[in-house]
Amino acid sequence: MDNSILLARFIGPYIIVIGVSLMLNQKTFRQIVEEFPKSPSLVYVTGLMTFVAGLAIVLNHNLWVADWRVIITVFGWMAFIKGLWLVLFPGTLGKANKFFLKNFKTALFIWSIMILVGISLTMKGYFLI
Repeated sequence: MDNSILLARFIGPYIIVIGVSLMLNQKTFRQIVEEFPKSPSLVYVTGLMTFVAGLAIVLNHNLWVADWRVIITVFGWMAFIKGLWLVLFPGTLGKANKFFLKNFKTALFIWSIMILVGISLTMKGYFLI
């Protein structure tokens, strides 16, 4: 199976589940955003896992092409960079989270777009082979 299809099958539903759960559980999501930066251990471990996931995607799918597959590459690089950021600069997470708490509609808008990206990747991975 092509790496792009495999990763689309994995990343698409992953994004959809996160986005839909955020939309359905906004109160819980706000609590998570408030509490997460208060646990350096959790921030560090999450950063390591995100870094490794992003690195795995980048190493196996670093395709800068003018089609849908570039979404997977961008996702991989974003995860890689976010993981590095969480590990190297965990104290800055609180500031970013405060921004999203003050501008919660912005977060919802971004995740609405992410859900559409997830649907697109899922369609490519499972139905448009």
